[in-house]
Amino acid sequence: MKTTKALIRYFSPALITLLLVTSMSTITRLLLFFRSAAVVDLSFGQVTGAFLIGFFYDLLVAGFFTLPVVLHLWWLNEKSYSDRWKWVMPVAYLVVIFILVFTSLVPKEFNKDLRLVVIGYFCCRLLIFLLLSAAGDSFRQAWRKYVLVIDVFLLCFIITFNALGEWFFWDEFSTRYNFIAVDYLVYTNEVIGNIRQSYPVGWLIAALLALSLLVTFLLRNQLFNAVRETLSFRYRSAVALTFIVVIGAGYGMADPEWRKFSKNEYANELAGNGIYEFGNAFWNNELDYFRFYRTMPDKEAFSLLRKELGTSSSKFISNDVFDIEREVNYGRPEKKMNVVLISVESLSAGYLNAFGGKYNITPKLDSLARQSMFFTNLYASGTRTVRGLEALSLSIPPTPGQSIVKRPGNEHLFSLGSVFKSKGYITQYIYGGDSYFDNMDYFFSNNSYDVIDRDKIPANKIHYANIWGVADEDLFTHTLSVLDSNYQAGKPFFSHIMTVSNHRPFTYPDGRIDIPSASQSREGGVKYTDYCIGKFLSDAERKPWFRNTIFVIVADHCAGSAGSVELPVTGYHIPMLIYSPGNIQPREISTVSAQIDIAPTILGMLNFRYKSKFFGRDIFDISPGSERAFISTYQGLGFIRSDRVVIQSPMKKIQAYVPDFVTGKSTPVAVNDTLVKQAIAWYQCASWLIRNKKYNSPSVQ
Repeated sequence: MKTTKALIRYFSPALITLLLVTSMSTITRLLLFFRSAAVVDLSFGQVTGAFLIGFFYDLLVAGFFTLPVVLHLWWLNEKSYSDRWKWVMPVAYLVVIFILVFTSLVPKEFNKDLRLVVIGYFCCRLLIFLLLSAAGDSFRQAWRKYVLVIDVFLLCFIITFNALGEWFFWDEFSTRYNFIAVDYLVYTNEVIGNIRQSYPVGWLIAALLALSLLVTFLLRNQLFNAVRETLSFRYRSAVALTFIVVIGAGYGMADPEWRKFSKNEYANELAGNGIYEFGNAFWNNELDYFRFYRTMPDKEAFSLLRKELGTSSSKFISNDVFDIEREVNYGRPEKKMNVVLISVESLSAGYLNAFGGKYNITPKLDSLARQSMFFTNLYASGTRTVRGLEALSLSIPPTPGQSIVKRPGNEHLFSLGSVFKSKGYITQYIYGGDSYFDNMDYFFSNNSYDVIDRDKIPANKIHYANIWGVADEDLFTHTLSVLDSNYQAGKPFFSHIMTVSNHRPFTYPDGRIDIPSASQSREGGVKYTDYCIGKFLSDAERKPWFRNTIFVIVADHCAGSAGSVELPVTGYHIPMLIYSPGNIQPREISTVSAQIDIAPTILGMLNFRYKSKFFGRDIFDISPGSERAFISTYQGLGFIRSDRVVIQSPMKKIQAYVPDFVTGKSTPVAVNDTLVKQAIAWYQCASWLIRNKKYNSPSVQ
């Protein structure tokens, strides 16, 4: 009994860590449940399953936090400060510091200061050891007591801060941490700036600090008693090794797919643990299609794809089944018109009055739709800007994991820019933010575009900016001067503009619209961007190049894609307007089409003759019955055809639904083998070409 009490007292810091992390994880799940209870109808079984399965993940995460505490208590001893051993640790620290200074052992891509922080940490550890070595036993015990208190305080702050982060992430995306959270870890400056501008961070941090201080104060006696307790190495080893075996077995048997126990995505997300999901997303940053998804023989997949890609204006160059390169020829004179492609941040179709918008926040676009070729059945490839940029520039279906824009080895791909450049065009990507974000600068500059970003805009021309970039009106004003320079150079131009203002924190200059910037509302962000587009086109009308220019306005993705089903079609429905007075007759196009179809459609409107590797097809050259679209998350791959959606998921899972294109809800149906094969063919061939580096730019003409 005495030994048992000594064990509990000695390892009480580990027990406290385990209980704190588990409790906070469960409280977080409870808060997220109540956050969604008003909008999601979950059954008793779904709620029970979410909490029971979630508790297992909570224990795993708690074990992860507890493991270093257990290891520390296991090896804690006074021998390292004896005359015989006191020089061993300093030498070990110096060796580690030497390795860190003169190698690239610490990766630099996650934060440029990370290496310095790690080196600084080991330098501090060395100095602390030297201090404790020179001091006496009583000083070392007092040091351990207060350091332990500080450690528990920091733990409380970390887990409550994470709970707050999970709340905000759930509020934005209705999911636990995923690939987006991993991305946000990389771009800490933008994300921290965004949070500071969107929420009362000072007050929130103060509340978390106060709560952490209160919990630490209540636990102080248990912590002090733990420092005073001693335990033999034999007992310490028994507890530590048992814990290591149990936590190792837990992680060994755990499956991230266990949380997907229900047909309701909200219940599945509740069953997860944010920290566990973050680690899983980080570890599986890129998904191998051929490992995790159902496949067919490559030759069969490419044979199906070639049938799908056939149009009246194109013919395959080779009989090689693995070669999708086609000669595109419309048999009409080419038009050397300028093209301005505006990809609008988070412009859901539902914001426009034509799609049922109720708030009148897109008056300029609503008016423009009546003067344009207006596409009403277009679907975005994904849920993030880089996925939209991938679709618009590469015309390739979304492959699992990260967008190609962010992957290594994404140079010299067949792109919309490469076709325009081969025709003698000036090709540009114009962005109001810092183009290093999301790897945009590297991707576009290595795929036939000249990149113009925030750094190229003179400071005296910037009237307003937030963490994401300059206000859209400043972006468009600078764009006008860029297009003037292009015109003066005597060359046609293709300029792709990416807006930024319709993004949290939704701030912009006051006095432009009737929604004050201080409201920081999504409606304000949409209406301000709408105002900027209208002003840009109005200003462009006075330019000499206007009458020879086609303006294409399309969303990069929707404002949100969460729902009670995995891939709600309404979460990917986006508008597109093609505007060119005197050149294009206004009309409505209701053909079901994908974001990847935009590039070949633009080239088709110019009657370009070129060699194409695009997966997209000219919307005006699609035969009835062959319409299709692609929607995706980082893991779910959706294929829309007729009144069906086929969804491919990891673990070779295939599901089919009949979607409601108005509400976004879906009804499960039996899987149609023909439709499944078509869906697999598109995604498998795209993954094959990227993996085998066969999507490089051909000799276009």
